[in-house]
Amino acid sequence: MLRRILAAPFRPLMALPILHRIGFHARRIGGGLDGHFFRRLLLSLLVIVLFAAVLVSLLEADKRTVRGVGDSFYWAITTVIGSGDSSYVQSPGGFVVGWLLAFFGVAIVAALTATIVGFVIDYLLKEGQGMGASGYRDHIVVCGWNATARDLLQELEGDEFTSKIVLLHDADKNPAGMGVYFVRGDVTNADDLERAGIKEASSAIVFPADASNDADMRSILTILAIESINPDVRTVVEVNNPKHVDHFKRAKADEILVTSQLASRLLARSALYPGLAGLVTDIVSGGEGSELYHVSLPDSYVDLGIDELSTRLRSDHNATLLAVTRKGVSLTNPPADFRLERGDDAVVLAVELGDLIPMVRADEEILETR
Repeated sequence: MLRRILAAPFRPLMALPILHRIGFHARRIGGGLDGHFFRRLLLSLLVIVLFAAVLVSLLEADKRTVRGVGDSFYWAITTVIGSGDSSYVQSPGGFVVGWLLAFFGVAIVAALTATIVGFVIDYLLKEGQGMGASGYRDHIVVCGWNATARDLLQELEGDEFTSKIVLLHDADKNPAGMGVYFVRGDVTNADDLERAGIKEASSAIVFPADASNDADMRSILTILAIESINPDVRTVVEVNNPKHVDHFKRAKADEILVTSQLASRLLARSALYPGLAGLVTDIVSGGEGSELYHVSLPDSYVDLGIDELSTRLRSDHNATLLAVTRKGVSLTNPPADFRLERGDDAVVLAVELGDLIPMVRADEEILETR
């Protein structure tokens, strides 16, 4: 309890991603160090300083007292760290001891400097190679890389909801470029997923490496690994083969998108209704024009009918109602006697959110309240 109270003022500082990354690399390097060696080194340093203090007390006539030994010990320590008083000793033997301690101190400082520089270089190299840990919270983890993932990152960068993005992919360098934190690793490996911050992520998007069935199987393993670490993270997956959708449902993927199936159905509709493809593309893309938003509805909207809800959204927020979502089920065309209940949310079409709260932020506010 006392530790929690003392740590409370420092929680905002400790939540910084850069400190998480430094801590990760420090633990990684510390795990490979020989603790016994450093304990012996510290003990040796203490013995040398104590021996030098006793020797100076014997060499200096005015220091041959118990207090003199204590003063000599303090002088020996300050000499090692480079701030000792050179006038403390007067005898030739005392000068020799002081020089040796100063030389020993220079060696210690050089070793510490080399250790710090080595750590910084190791940190920069490992971060550049994707061997670090993200340290983010409420971010998006992109698992895998393909053409769809590249287009998705471009879309997320242009969206008004700016979330930190972490890419987990087994490659020599970051294919996403600047602005995306890169973690090199296996998307099915629990340790690599934890380095990507899957425990603190808000959502994870899984992409197949290619168009094969084996890539779908690997995506299923990725979903299973994510769910085993953090069942609360929202998982969205791109699927190659529609026949594998049931397997992804059993793996508890939250959103399943068969891109080939979606594209073919949109193309078929566009053949019947010219201009539909361009309209749908504009709606689901960021930038100019109206866009789709999944929003939380105010409590004052409870018990409204569907027509009343549509009117209120239009008048209050200049938004067009497309669907109401209740307990995860989207109702695109509710009956006339439909009444809005507490906890319902809506999918709307609007130029901007305005006062409406997106579902991601609404979930965050609920967690903070709890």
